[in-house]
Amino acid sequence: MRWAEHWVFLFPLWHGTMPALLKGFLEHIFRPGFAMEYKKRGFPKRLLAGRSARIIVTMGMPVLLYRWYFGAYGVRSFERSMLGFAGIKPIRESFYGLSFADEKKRARWINDMREYGRRGG
Repeated sequence: MRWAEHWVFLFPLWHGTMPALLKGFLEHIFRPGFAMEYKKRGFPKRLLAGRSARIIVTMGMPVLLYRWYFGAYGVRSFERSMLGFAGIKPIRESFYGLSFADEKKRARWINDMREYGRRGG
């Protein structure tokens, strides 16, 4: 992961945030020396600066409900406490409410993913 300039995280919403196995994996990866370099004084050095990320989240609820009512708290926490703190920016996000989509809308989302891949983010 260190050599990648752009990271893509794709996961289903699980109780408002990413699945526990993904979170555990990322907590293992984001150890001191990989994401941040701690000093005796001051803020840690952000070792992942210069990289960008896209977070793609699928869910079984309406996207508006997750963003407005819940404040997208699980994704916001991931953006701020892990990615942003390590220096990754920009961070773009895409939310997809799969339970409320027909085949035409899902096909459009697949095309969105292809376009993200072509553009690199």
